[in-house]
Amino acid sequence: MAKNINLKVARAKKDMTQKDLADAIGVSRQTINAIEKGEYNPTVKLCLKICWALDTKLDDLFWEEQHEEEK
Repeated sequence: MAKNINLKVARAKKDMTQKDLADAIGVSRQTINAIEKGEYNPTVKLCLKICWALDTKLDDLFWEEQHEEEK
């Protein structure tokens, strides 16, 4: 799983720390850290909570382009 740079950027634009975001959606800071590092694949429900907290769209944070060799 790739790092989620989009999540980190969106969080920074809202001037939120990992702890701020975690508190806003009811998870641990370690969960946010793991998602950003690509070590944890969140549920759709958790992805939606993150998007709502950051005022962004699901596709903007969690969409991955399919590589040619994966088609």
